[in-house]
Amino acid sequence: MSKTDIDRAEGFNLDNPELPKWVSEQAMASGRYPYEDRMKRKHYEDTLKTLQLELVKLQTHVHNNGERFILIFEGRDAAGKGGTIARFRQFMNHRSAPVVALPKPTDREMGEWYFQRYVDRFPTAGEFAFFDRSWYNRAGVEPVMGFCTPEQTDEFLAAVPPFEHLLISDGAKLFKFWLNIGREMQIKRFHDRRHDPLKAWKISPIDLQATAKWDDYTDARDRMIAASHTPESPWVVIRGNDKRRSRIAAIRHVLASVDYDGKDESAIGEHDPQIIGLGPNFLNRGVE
Repeated sequence: MSKTDIDRAEGFNLDNPELPKWVSEQAMASGRYPYEDRMKRKHYEDTLKTLQLELVKLQTHVHNNGERFILIFEGRDAAGKGGTIARFRQFMNHRSAPVVALPKPTDREMGEWYFQRYVDRFPTAGEFAFFDRSWYNRAGVEPVMGFCTPEQTDEFLAAVPPFEHLLISDGAKLFKFWLNIGREMQIKRFHDRRHDPLKAWKISPIDLQATAKWDDYTDARDRMIAASHTPESPWVVIRGNDKRRSRIAAIRHVLASVDYDGKDESAIGEHDPQIIGLGPNFLNRGVE
């Protein structure tokens, strides 16, 4: 973004019902997104349905074999975490694939081991758990918003690789997704939420501070991914300006990464290397 665009973003009035032209024109291309237009609806819906059929097969396999899947979805506010999780779960049995979206910790939880309230929501044999934000709050939202000390973040970043190693060593399948969006796209999505009565509840006071703290979130993200991206527990980075491509990429990655009864490789298809990649190297490839 140019300095003019940054000044515009920081002075943007979310309550104005008219979306500024500079936002609408730059939203899709923001963060150097590689596509000019969204994935065509018909192609998206057909592809999604095919992948969701494979997810049903995977869930049956997980249930029958007592496996455990933990899927973490992180990203800036309005990156598309909830919508992506919803497409994963649309035709799955929700009883064995719950969403974990924790509120701020209680006084009791504040006195516990930091990971404890997340561990309490881990899946048992035959289950999935979808984390809409996770223990990585300690490396993102919390330090940016002043909800933890720098020392607590340092301790977390040192502790998280061995913590995840224990999970994986115990047999859990762990997937960590970072959904990345450009600044203008975030502004557009905030504006859409603010002026849609069905979505206005999604806007929180913290969200409203996000555009002014863009660079702080960027620094926190980069440090978090650099410290916690390991060969056994990699960060899967997805460029998310187009929610349709983002959802397809996430589901396809999970299906392609594991074996399960009745797996149809041709139905899963190939990943898009312009949309999905691993760790800091992909994140830093021209992505804001």
